[in-house]
Amino acid sequence: MRNIALVLAGGLILMLPGCIARTALSVATAPVKVVGKAADLATTSQAEADQKRGREIRRREDRLGKLDRAREKLARKCDAGDPQACRKLDEVKAEIETLSPQVPYEPS
Repeated sequence: MRNIALVLAGGLILMLPGCIARTALSVATAPVKVVGKAADLATTSQAEADQKRGREIRRREDRLGKLDRAREKLARKCDAGDPQACRKLDEVKAEIETLSPQVPYEPS
């Protein structure tokens, strides 16, 4: 029994320096890891910027498509003599003019 306790104590003594070294290494590298993570969060990669720009362009294109459909519908109503549709048509045309330069032109 005493021999087993001595063997276990000897094994623990041999494992202890590795445990202390690993802990010391973790403590020493922790600030570097924190700074690296903060830098990753603070900066935007080119791929992320491209994805964000693409989403914004698609959102504008979708809005422009909805406005175009509304413009066509309002134009028909305005031609039929609806004065309220004519006022809304002017508003929609103004928004289309504002939004159009913000959507990149891609030739078909």
